[in-house]
Amino acid sequence: MAAASEAAGDTLGPATVSFEGKPLRIGVTTPVLTMLPDNHASWEVNGTIEDVAEVAKAADRLGYSHVSCSEHVIIPTEVGAVRGSRYWDPLATFGYLGAVTTRVRFATNVLVLGYHHPLEIAKRYGTLDQVTGGRVTLGLGVGSLKEEFDLLGAPFEDRGARGDDALRALRTSLSTLRPEYDGPFYAYSDVVVDPCARQERVPLWIGGRTQRSLRRAVELGDGWVPFGLGADDMGAFIAKARETPAWSARTHPLDLVLTNNRPADPLVDPDGARHIIGRLVQAGATTIQLRLIHHSRDHYIEQLEAMITALG
Repeated sequence: MAAASEAAGDTLGPATVSFEGKPLRIGVTTPVLTMLPDNHASWEVNGTIEDVAEVAKAADRLGYSHVSCSEHVIIPTEVGAVRGSRYWDPLATFGYLGAVTTRVRFATNVLVLGYHHPLEIAKRYGTLDQVTGGRVTLGLGVGSLKEEFDLLGAPFEDRGARGDDALRALRTSLSTLRPEYDGPFYAYSDVVVDPCARQERVPLWIGGRTQRSLRRAVELGDGWVPFGLGADDMGAFIAKARETPAWSARTHPLDLVLTNNRPADPLVDPDGARHIIGRLVQAGATTIQLRLIHHSRDHYIEQLEAMITALG
């Protein structure tokens, strides 16, 4: 994995790898922070922030582009059996990891827009961007867990339109000390957000698993980070989106952040790991959010090292 330019304004990650002649960034789905039922390693149950920090430091050292952290504020017990109930808070987690790394970026995957006022996100994650030296990528979604919306007193039925308005508000507010915005759901002026983000343009990755989420990313975001979709479905969605006027109207490339549903095992099967990456690149990936087979913290780090060798 060869280091890419770290010039000011390169906000998509500090490193790239050349894969079959195409530049590609590789990030990781960070262990421990989220545990889905029957979809985590046994060591993660008692994993600690120190374990996560060692993984983040290894990713930083090896040139991976980003580490991730998801958000759910509160999970009803019956929902936890399906969706999992562990979700570390990304703000606190990334603040800690920012202190022990120097290059790797921090991607929320994802914050639920309906749970927060845009100025709340701008202040908290603008501060995090300052703390980390401009390494924040905001993954954002409109949400789908009605029970959580209800518990938090957040409106659910209009979450799509409300989320679109929040995205427009964030774009104008994240890097501005005196933001102003006037939309159908959010409006403000004569306010100060200090500190605001260090980056001139904080990347906004839009999460989801529908064509609508990709359309939202094309129209309002800097990237698309889908979940729960296979390579064929993601490729079909992307091909359809490329044909739209909104795609043609974009002034900068859309980062396509695709995840492998089948975890890679580069230590045991490096050719298989390359094949997994190749399938995602064929679907349109510009960035990979990598899932790995792992049996301990040290094994996870060994897998990170082996993936670099496999891609070399």
